[in-house]
Amino acid sequence: MPMSDMLLTKRHLLGGSAVAALSVAFSAVAGTASAATAEDEVPPSDGNVDMNEVLKPGPLPEIALGKEDAPVKIVEYMSLTCPHCAHFAVTTFDTIKQKYVDTGKVRFIIREFPFDPRAAAAFMLARCAPQEQYMPMVEMLFKQQIAWASPDVDGRAALLQMSKLAGFTEDSFTKCLTNQKRLDDVNSVRERAAKDFGVNATPTFLINGKRYAGDMSVAAMSKLIDSLL
Repeated sequence: MPMSDMLLTKRHLLGGSAVAALSVAFSAVAGTASAATAEDEVPPSDGNVDMNEVLKPGPLPEIALGKEDAPVKIVEYMSLTCPHCAHFAVTTFDTIKQKYVDTGKVRFIIREFPFDPRAAAAFMLARCAPQEQYMPMVEMLFKQQIAWASPDVDGRAALLQMSKLAGFTEDSFTKCLTNQKRLDDVNSVRERAAKDFGVNATPTFLINGKRYAGDMSVAAMSKLIDSLL
């Protein structure tokens, strides 16, 4: 999906146009971020990035796991409405965290790359929660993705119900989604990734100076990490 089609505004977040945009986004993400190689093979890199620049924080506090001096640095750009991102989060991430992040071998940073207004709204809510609740909320949103991200459901109502489980009230929910600065910051993270690091699909992983687009299995990511240790 061209970046010009991904401009997110406060009006779109709560308006009916989000559903139509989401339909397009599902198709675009499915087409651009599907794993092209065999499931357990390391996908080819599709470019190089300056990892020193990548690791400079943007306008939002970093969601970073693992030792700062870990030999392998991974930055994942994700969209909360992306089915491939959800698959990675549910089937791969926890094992990689246990094998490599918790053992000091990998520093894993998660950044926002919303492909549509509903994903941007979900990221804003995760950012409005206390920082220690960011990862649990993202995990919940991925596990329940079909319940709130499908184009045929009322995304606002579904997100409100899920947010209440995380401690939001209807008032705090609305205030979060109408916070223009927070929306601008989420947009800025995405725009920087696209402009400076060539990110145009989700999930995209920037790993020790290489860019990899598409979901990875535990076996594939383990092979890649092991080759860098």
